[in-house]
Amino acid sequence: MTTFIGDYNCKVDEKGRVTFPAMLKKQIKPATQDRFVVKKDIFENCLILFPIEEWERQNSIIRSKINPYNKEHNKFLRNFYKGSAEVVLDSTNRLLIPKRLLDLANISKEAILAGQDGKIEIWSKDLYEAMQENEDDFAALAEKIMGDTINKEMD
Repeated sequence: MTTFIGDYNCKVDEKGRVTFPAMLKKQIKPATQDRFVVKKDIFENCLILFPIEEWERQNSIIRSKINPYNKEHNKFLRNFYKGSAEVVLDSTNRLLIPKRLLDLANISKEAILAGQDGKIEIWSKDLYEAMQENEDDFAALAEKIMGDTINKEMD
């Protein structure tokens, strides 16, 4: 699995094409560097870009936990896949993001592509800059989530 690092300010043209940052492209495994799946995030008002390899891994996780004959599970599947689209890097390293997805995330002329482990978040520049976490709040969250984990690993 690829771990993406960094956040990059990118222009979005009138057709919805986003230039994929060279530094992110260098982080992708060569076998999968041109195919992605993009979808609306479950929790935030942004899009998620999965390299095809990571998308397939996520699907394996879902398949292991889902019974398609369970009504609740079926509802989850429908909503999880709703609006997803396969996108491919063109010869000039641009991704054509469907307009319906850009509209869902309020992305127009500028976007932030932010690496987050095995995926890339695509944010409206304004929304991304507005959600800056207070440093003390983030430190408290880090302690809450990771504090005990790190101590257990050191024992």
